Amino acid sequence: MHYFCTLFDSNYLTRGLALYRSLEATGTDFQLFIFAFDDLAYDMLTRLSLSRATIISMDEFEDERLRRIKGTRTQGEYCWTCSCFSIKYVLEHYHLPEVTYLDSDIYFFATPDILLKEFDASGADVLITGHRYTPRYDQTATSGKYCVQFMTFKNNANGMQVLNWWCNRCDEWCYARFEDGKFGDQKYLDDWPERFQGVHELQHIGGGAAPWNIQQYLVTAGPQVDGQPVVFYHFHNLRLFDHQADLSSYQLSKSVRELIYRPYLVALADIYQYLQRQGFPNFRQGILEWDAGRVHTVLRKLRRSLHGINNFVSWSIDMGGKYDSSK
Repeated sequence: MHYFCTLFDSNYLTRGLALYRSLEATGTDFQLFIFAFDDLAYDMLTRLSLSRATIISMDEFEDERLRRIKGTRTQGEYCWTCSCFSIKYVLEHYHLPEVTYLDSDIYFFATPDILLKEFDASGADVLITGHRYTPRYDQTATSGKYCVQFMTFKNNANGMQVLNWWCNRCDEWCYARFEDGKFGDQKYLDDWPERFQGVHELQHIGGGAAPWNIQQYLVTAGPQVDGQPVVFYHFHNLRLFDHQADLSSYQLSKSVRELIYRPYLVALADIYQYLQRQGFPNFRQGILEWDAGRVHTVLRKLRRSLHGINNFVSWSIDMGGKYDSSK
């Protein structure tokens, strides 16, 4: 049995459900602890009765410390701050041997057993994953070498020492800006292999494929990257609109759009349809209003076109499995 945790509000609920479904599809034995970051997400998740999920409300999760922090952060910054605290909560309240934190916008194409077996073989107590930036997109200096997307902590003295150190740092400072060598909850990880004992950096390139690194790999059916299975992909900054989707501001090949993004967009459309059937006919959180005339929209398209990037594709709730990456 593998134990995972994630957190999201109603705006990311369909992505969180896509994450859950992707884990189910791999056939792995798991339990996913979901921290529902608003009342709507909690209500919907509890009504869906997901057999492999434990839903945790904010009233259950937040203590005096977190409520104090909450007033000093934006919603996004508070979510970042709570990544480490959600791991700590699960380990301490459910007395599990280990737990793996997952960003809600990742999606599994193969079993996480592949990655967790590597971690077990390392003998380490903490697992971290690198960004592995394509050189032209290298943001190590400002965003960090490692990505808070798939992190495992063992419930032992060393694992908890690392986790508590991280929680204390995020309590002190966790904001959406680069300042004094810090950025959000993420750049704190940069020196962990040197600062702490028992920290393993994931080596499997299929764990953490993402828009900022996918350009350096040969992507083939499976999907695979350089002949290795894509275990999970991080769909960072994918935006949905009524009739189209903005996949990314990074360069994506046709094979990436077809083999990686297409299944995910279909999965999201299926989930919106599923929610309609489950008694939520008006649920549209996560779908943005499109305004082609807004200045920032025009500038975004112009800036990308100058770099030969066009990642706007047709998409809708009613796509019914259809998707055209050429538009």
